[in-house]
Amino acid sequence: MPPRARKPVGIVLADKPAGPSSFALVSALRRQTGARTGHAGTLDPFATGLLVLLSGAATSLAPCFVGLDKRYETTVDLTATSSTGDPEGELGERHDAPSPEELEVSVALLRGEVELPVPAFSAIKIDGERAYKKARRGEDVAVPMRRSHVYGLDVLGYDGAIATLRLHVSSGTYVRSIAEALGGHCVTLRRTAVGPFAISEVSERMVPASIAIGRLPEEAVERIPRELIDRVLAVEAEEYLSA
Repeated sequence: MPPRARKPVGIVLADKPAGPSSFALVSALRRQTGARTGHAGTLDPFATGLLVLLSGAATSLAPCFVGLDKRYETTVDLTATSSTGDPEGELGERHDAPSPEELEVSVALLRGEVELPVPAFSAIKIDGERAYKKARRGEDVAVPMRRSHVYGLDVLGYDGAIATLRLHVSSGTYVRSIAEALGGHCVTLRRTAVGPFAISEVSERMVPASIAIGRLPEEAVERIPRELIDRVLAVEAEEYLSA
């Protein structure tokens, strides 16, 4: 097909399975459309759930989507931490899990504004290099603390070892850090929503950029100049008229 890097224009809501990286889904969409393709926040390989992919001229809108709040469901093994905060890491020494009452107290302390360390196995850059690359080489990684807002954190179930949690958090919050703060590690992690977009909306059909932008909160839209949004919508209108 002839190169049309700025078209098709739109947003794709995808359900990432466990295993492949988020960039594998970005690459698959790029091969399918032939358009410039980006994302509005990745998921760890072991995680599943909602990815917001941006196609064509809509990649310019990424700042509007990246900072949206997120919703997750996770199962946490409270009998051991792991080197990565997830099932792919090396487990630490086993310990007694908290009682249901102790768990509820710990969970309550993690609601609201919290400051937690960024996992060593993360994509943040330290001295110009991704932290996970340093960690994989066995280097000691001086990870920074990150302030986040936990709008909601609820225990959906607990069998005395594995807790199922539902979270609503600000952008940039590491669920693995929350699991570690509880004394455990994530066994599963599923993103169920990104801002106003829910996992139930996943479809192969592209959401027009005009509709997606219309669903965003005002503060998200204001992250980029209105002139840039108008240029993206103009490309979308051109594509529609030429179809």
